[in-house]
Amino acid sequence: MDELLRDFLTESSENLAKLDNDILELERTPGDLARLNGVFRTIHTIKGTCGFLGLARLELVAHAAENVLDALRSGKLQVQRELIGDVLAAVDTIKLVLLALEETETEPAGDDEPLIARMEAWLSTVPGDRPAEASRTARAVPAISVAAASAASGGAQAPTATAPAGPPLTSEIPAAQVNAPATVSGWDGPDRRSATDERGDKHGSIGDSTLRVGVDVLDKLMNLVGELALGRNELLQLMTALEDSPFTKPVQQLDRVTTDLLEAVMKTRMQPIGNAWTKLPRLVRDLSQSSGKEIALQMHGAETELDRQILQAIQDPLTHMIRNSADHGVELPAARIAAGKPGAGTIRLAARHEGGHVVVEISDDGAGISAARVRRKAVERGLLRADQAETLPDAQVFRLIFEPGFSTAETVTNVSGRGVGMDVVRSNIEAIGGTVELSSHEGRGTTVRIKIPLTLAIISALIVGAGGESFAIPQIGIVELVRVTEEQHALVEQVHGAHFYRLRETLLPLVSLRSLLRLGEIQRDATYNLVVCQVGEVRFGLIVEEVFDTQEIVVKPMGRLVKHLQTYAGCTITGDGRVIMILDSAGIAAMAGVATTATREDTDAASREAERLRQSAQLAQTESVLLFDAGYTALQAVPLSLVARLEEFPLASFEEADGHCLVQYRGALMTVVAANPELDLGSMDPRPVIVFRDRTRTMGVAVNAIHDIVEEHLNLQRRASRPGVLGVAVISGRATEVIDTDHYLRQAAATEVA
Repeated sequence: MDELLRDFLTESSENLAKLDNDILELERTPGDLARLNGVFRTIHTIKGTCGFLGLARLELVAHAAENVLDALRSGKLQVQRELIGDVLAAVDTIKLVLLALEETETEPAGDDEPLIARMEAWLSTVPGDRPAEASRTARAVPAISVAAASAASGGAQAPTATAPAGPPLTSEIPAAQVNAPATVSGWDGPDRRSATDERGDKHGSIGDSTLRVGVDVLDKLMNLVGELALGRNELLQLMTALEDSPFTKPVQQLDRVTTDLLEAVMKTRMQPIGNAWTKLPRLVRDLSQSSGKEIALQMHGAETELDRQILQAIQDPLTHMIRNSADHGVELPAARIAAGKPGAGTIRLAARHEGGHVVVEISDDGAGISAARVRRKAVERGLLRADQAETLPDAQVFRLIFEPGFSTAETVTNVSGRGVGMDVVRSNIEAIGGTVELSSHEGRGTTVRIKIPLTLAIISALIVGAGGESFAIPQIGIVELVRVTEEQHALVEQVHGAHFYRLRETLLPLVSLRSLLRLGEIQRDATYNLVVCQVGEVRFGLIVEEVFDTQEIVVKPMGRLVKHLQTYAGCTITGDGRVIMILDSAGIAAMAGVATTATREDTDAASREAERLRQSAQLAQTESVLLFDAGYTALQAVPLSLVARLEEFPLASFEEADGHCLVQYRGALMTVVAANPELDLGSMDPRPVIVFRDRTRTMGVAVNAIHDIVEEHLNLQRRASRPGVLGVAVISGRATEVIDTDHYLRQAAATEVA
């Protein structure tokens, strides 16, 4: 079914669902002007859309009813039983036509002349008024195919279908007949049947199969599904340690249902990117007229789908870049012709799926950007020294355009040139985990390339192990897995100090995750695994010791202390409750320098692609903060990303040995210290404990109560004088102490056996 027709049927079904009751209520309370206006708007909307789709019969009936309702609104007609009966008859006709459209996509033939004549007869009683011209055409309308009407207009706006000519109707119905109950067969009297009766026991309409849901409900549903996925992962983790468990099949069923539910919820949030493009053709047209330029906008890939939240975030950046292309990029016709170009310029907007991302490109065939001018402006503004500007590659020079306040425009227009906008474009794109790149050739045009994730909340990832730690790698960047045994060691070659693996006659650069993260060196003669990752056109093998499984993981933000590290893209909570880091393959490629000269531009961009998932759970500059009571006057806080687990231990589980408080936790002894030295651990049963963990040790900090988790700007405004506290910040309107987790982990390290 044509998408326009489907949307029309859905909206009309919603509007008509309560129209009968509104009309009947209007009959009981004729003075209810608000209700009358609502009925009029519904019929008016249907009539207007009918013209767009070429539904001649429906338009005539709706227009006739609209005229009567308009006369009621203006007070020219008064509400009475017979008039309301005719309006209800028109509504029933509309419902029958909509039902036929849903089943056949064709407007059914029918003769509505008697019904429309009665409508016009009511209008003829108004002194000085004549029936509207649009409803004075013939009433016998043949069946009209909506698909044919759409095809005739090239898939765009279909012209209103014209009914065959017929004798014009005049207001010659006797006045007595106007006030008498109408007796047209099929509409009034005991044989009258509604559109609902005609449907009988058939399946529900398109309107019945759709439901409008607030986006806040969908967002909450997505959060709940994310938590459900974490719970599912934890159960799967527990089941791996059990053999012949009676819970195996139920957990497997839960896994399947959770995966299906996750996919379904994701679909509810996906929308075509064309929804963010609807205003752009009008924008380009207005800019063309105001600037005296001839500009054509070409749009490709409007059906590409992505998350609604991302769709909203890119609308303003797209608008700004289109304005820039029209104002700065495309030249005036005379200048284009002098340069050997067509007088009319072209702006091309294209979207496509690329792996697990959506790539949007905005390009123009205009004058391009002068790298020399950008260098000169950068030196003038103090962004670069003169010697730096001369040696800096063009690709890096063009990145300066995204600096705040930077502009190469010689004059300021009402469209652009003030140096504001491109920095906002970059910050908005990076806030949703995307990247933006600009390339330009002077005299040939400019291209801005935006790479954004499909969704923010949940991704599929491979869980790997290296140096005794676990990490998650987003599957969108993984090509394949290779097991390197002793027999394959001969395929590892060393070139200029770098190691390569000969994979199907190609040399694959190798990067050791252990070495990169300083977790120790891997023995080259040992058996290990290669995760073959791809960044742009570059492939490399990431050396890991273990490959565990794949999971749908919930992306969480990183703490402020590590969010600048380009190796990581975020963190997640595993099935056993641990917090592990999500690796960013692009950032790893940039750090390891595995790119080739041919793909240097991709590698330059990789240094910023660590932001792709890093800010996925925190738009703007906020992060999740755990608030708790440690027995001090002020509340205490810690970034949630630094917390491994929140536990409650019964008093009996606390043991004292060697002067330290210990609990048996996950098969090992964990040291527990009080967040406040004056805290009596024995005064509460059970006792809340915040568990912190670094790569070598686990530590528990006992507190009085866990208060809340909030999203806040964690800006320290005072330094602390007490050990274990970093400083004081304002959180939720209160002065709050931010604790130093390293202080407590160092206490744990002091008690460990070397």
